[in-house]
Amino acid sequence: MNKQVIVYTADGCIECSLVKQMLTEEGIEFETRDLLANPEYQEEVEKYGFLGIPVTVVGDRAVKGFTNELRELIELATSKN
Repeated sequence: MNKQVIVYTADGCIECSLVKQMLTEEGIEFETRDLLANPEYQEEVEKYGFLGIPVTVVGDRAVKGFTNELRELIELATSKN
């Protein structure tokens, strides 16, 4: 079973768009949480130790940005374990 994927984002964030595009191309469903629409989402991001976006969360792991770590997180999201 796939794990829930959450992407913390905001309108106009180019890096956020790249993350969402990559997930879409991989066929991974994800929930988008817009920090500008709900200030509580900023608090959630800070709990993961980040101040900026995008932040992608799978289970209890989170990564910031469009990085190689994101690829590892995508593999985690699609794993059966």
